[in-house]
Amino acid sequence: MHTCGQHHQHYSRRDFLTKTSLGLGAASLASLLNPMKVFGNNARPAGSVMRPGVGNPHFAPRAKRVIYLFQSGGPSQLDLFDYKPLLNKMTGEELPESIRKGQRLTGMTAGQASFPLAGTLFNFKQRGQSGAWVSDLYPHTAKLVDELCFIKSMYTEAINHDPAATFIQTGSQFPGRPSIGSWLSYGLGSDNENLPAFVVLVTKDKFGQPLYARLWGNGFLPSQHQGVQFRAGKNPVLYLTNPPGVTESARREQLDHLMELERLNFQKVADPEIEARMAQYEMAFRMQTSVPEIMDTSAEPDHIYEMYGEDSRKPGTYAANCLLARRLAERGVKFIQLYHQGWDQHGNLPSAIKTQCRETDQPTAALIKDLKQRGMLEDTLVIWGGEFGRTNYSQGKLTASNFGRDHHPKCYSLFMAGGGVKKGFSYGRTDDFGYNVVENPVHVHDFQATLMHILGIDHERLTFKYQGRRFRLTDVHGHVVRDILA
Repeated sequence: MHTCGQHHQHYSRRDFLTKTSLGLGAASLASLLNPMKVFGNNARPAGSVMRPGVGNPHFAPRAKRVIYLFQSGGPSQLDLFDYKPLLNKMTGEELPESIRKGQRLTGMTAGQASFPLAGTLFNFKQRGQSGAWVSDLYPHTAKLVDELCFIKSMYTEAINHDPAATFIQTGSQFPGRPSIGSWLSYGLGSDNENLPAFVVLVTKDKFGQPLYARLWGNGFLPSQHQGVQFRAGKNPVLYLTNPPGVTESARREQLDHLMELERLNFQKVADPEIEARMAQYEMAFRMQTSVPEIMDTSAEPDHIYEMYGEDSRKPGTYAANCLLARRLAERGVKFIQLYHQGWDQHGNLPSAIKTQCRETDQPTAALIKDLKQRGMLEDTLVIWGGEFGRTNYSQGKLTASNFGRDHHPKCYSLFMAGGGVKKGFSYGRTDDFGYNVVENPVHVHDFQATLMHILGIDHERLTFKYQGRRFRLTDVHGHVVRDILA
């Protein structure tokens, strides 16, 4: 990484004490106070550049934290949230060319001689006072529609999993850019000095499209902003525990000596990554105590386990991770990302989607209810969605009881709940075939810009200079979807 443009942003302790009029008094005060709580609601002057880790957003945030439930593989919006009675009526008929309009198809269906329309086999009902249409596949979440904000007009430019997942997580289809959580860590810092600002939880023993660590990577941002994956089992964070025979005091002494060497090295070469490495060493030391405490859910009462479902007692399941997400949010983690694989249903969709919904519906609803009963939903943004949608035609043979759906980037649905968004609200609309957006399209960059806005960040002003130019998450367009804001 080119560091010259960042040199002015990073100071040694000696530089800090020399350049600061308050000297040791300021350093002592900073060590006692949480910078997010001290400065978190102060607005920044227009045109100012956000610096990393200071916890000072551009304007008053609508939410303090995000829990992003990423459904990897592309859930079928047509079988869950986007009700299309005409499509159901025309099942088996050919997809009209006037609807497809020659749009690009994947290599998996481009060679099909026929594109038979496939309506859903599942019942939809209007739910709650808002009247949102939700499939019987998601009965627990359906009871909460008056808390939810649906976006039914999402679209992306990527048609295959890896670029699509990379796009919605990093703002680019190409690997190497910082993830959303890394940008938020860089811009807002942390509310808990003993835990990372960005934590990742992946459902164990699930199969589907591969998940790469670069989806929660820091890209060209300093490495302390990368997502830290918490795993189920004896060692939740890899390489965190001390080796046999190494005591806590010995580790502390080792780190103190190492820090002195690193400071000397930084004064000599002024590489910001040295400071990042020092920060990671210290965080890892503090996490030796904080991580075991947060991963131990044994003190949770039975009614909480019952609310999240029986799987919540099994570490590493989606339900257990939803419960952990709430615990992490309680302790001030800024961005919590859950990944759940298995939504890529090119064949046998009616059976496979039931499994996915059984694993995710109750825990998702429980997380929202749990946050609400604790008074946390009003300042926590919960997001549920995948990287793209599914086609309205069958991939392969269509029968009365079975079919598959291919990738469809032109329209799909996601929902949000909590701080910053309207309750009981649906935004955007697709055509009667569920193939094209016809009202209020929301691009991936619009979604990202809106997410950042809810956390008090102007997406055009949070930038990082790399290889001669300033990059941002929404590089280089995106608009805040103000109509969904509460």
